[in-house]
Amino acid sequence: MDTFNRAEAGAGGGVAGTYFRHATAPRLDTDAVIYDSIANAHPGVPITTVPEWSCNLRAYAAAGHGMLETVEQAHPPSADSKSDRKHSWPSTLRWTVFLPPTRRLDGGEGIVADEVFFETCTYTWEGFTFLVYFSEGRDGTMPYPQVRNQYILGDEAGARSLVASAGRWQSVLHDEIWVFNQGYWQKDPLLYRSIMKSRWEDVILDDDLKTDLVDTVERFFDSRDVYDGLRVPWKRGVIFYGPPGNGKTISIKATMHTLYKRDPVVPTLYVKSLVGFAPPEYSIESIFRKARQEAPCYLVFEDLDSLVTDQVRSFFLNAVDGLSENEGILMVGSTNHLERLDPGIAKRPSRFDRKYFFPDPDFAQRVRYCHFWQRKLSDNKDVEFPDEICGAAAKITDGFSFAYMQEAFVSALLEIAREKDTAGQNVQREMEDMQEKWELLELEARTETTARDKDLEDYILWRKLKHQIEMLRKELSKEKRGTA
Repeated sequence: MDTFNRAEAGAGGGVAGTYFRHATAPRLDTDAVIYDSIANAHPGVPITTVPEWSCNLRAYAAAGHGMLETVEQAHPPSADSKSDRKHSWPSTLRWTVFLPPTRRLDGGEGIVADEVFFETCTYTWEGFTFLVYFSEGRDGTMPYPQVRNQYILGDEAGARSLVASAGRWQSVLHDEIWVFNQGYWQKDPLLYRSIMKSRWEDVILDDDLKTDLVDTVERFFDSRDVYDGLRVPWKRGVIFYGPPGNGKTISIKATMHTLYKRDPVVPTLYVKSLVGFAPPEYSIESIFRKARQEAPCYLVFEDLDSLVTDQVRSFFLNAVDGLSENEGILMVGSTNHLERLDPGIAKRPSRFDRKYFFPDPDFAQRVRYCHFWQRKLSDNKDVEFPDEICGAAAKITDGFSFAYMQEAFVSALLEIAREKDTAGQNVQREMEDMQEKWELLELEARTETTARDKDLEDYILWRKLKHQIEMLRKELSKEKRGTA
């Protein structure tokens, strides 16, 4: 890189000087100014300009696919056009920022990192060594669009190969999920970690319903040739509906987990919101464009009734079954209120072909759920949990969802914890573990035991649990009256 450095040294402050002079003046086209300065500083050297959103060379190197080294250049003073005085420009512009832990529950103290606005580096990859200028080039005062360009100096064919390799790496997932939020797609590693804990064998559902769901997903992605042979579009849509807290979300996560275990992997595209910097119609277009690009894929619209409003209804329907092909897309929408969905979505095949109802748990499922808590508390000497409580609690929770039953147990244990300081520490640890995992465990069938009401009052867990269930029953009654 000696040639590059000599050229920089004699360029009146070099490219860095140009950047800083331009950054302190009214800017019109930073990219054009920086490119011109680089070309003048390095005559005859090929320049390949690459926007960061298309191919992030820093991230590619950080993942172990290249070596990046900052070049600290000493520039001779150059004339400041504003005052004709000599000015020594710095060679880099960066912010040093503190990033707290993503999740305090995971521990860690956070990290100190740099946000780079201008920097010069050598980039070594596959036997090539390039000089690369990283430059933030936003013009004007608005934060969007964000423009960060990378100017690669060196062998043009090698630079294009680097861009192709880094671009392919960036376009695929690395233990992440595609999430659409705030108007654009982003990769979410935390959601990926969450779904990898979710398995179909752990989901609490009616056996027939669970089998049908699993078969529907597997058959779809295994049946492209069948669809082609029948000359029908290889696409499908399903709706999960029913009262909240009964397994719709965990079933979606279990499906995502299953698809990430396939070979090749079937990616999930999760839509969180249509709200963004542009109108929702733009979001819908971006969502389906990405789904067509990633197909075969699993496209998830959670809380579909709140996403597809009257404003975007026709645009959404056109995206689902309009002129554009949606080959290889399995689309799922969930809702707690099927009646709020437009009939064009809920009742017309070829858009959402099947509907699956997730009801409140029946008596046997509620008993098994109580046995789950019993097993989790089996090594806690401060809480007595006999079999009789399982049957008794199941009897008085008719109409409760799993979420309501969970709340009853959590609140009862918290109340016990407050009354027993020493015991409370153990109970709270058990409770925090159970809150996350209760719906992920298969509840083994148990023989129902007839409750002996006369003995139940001897157990503090039963007294607290019954009290919480009574309070939740009143709350549930108010909600039902409010929606009547």
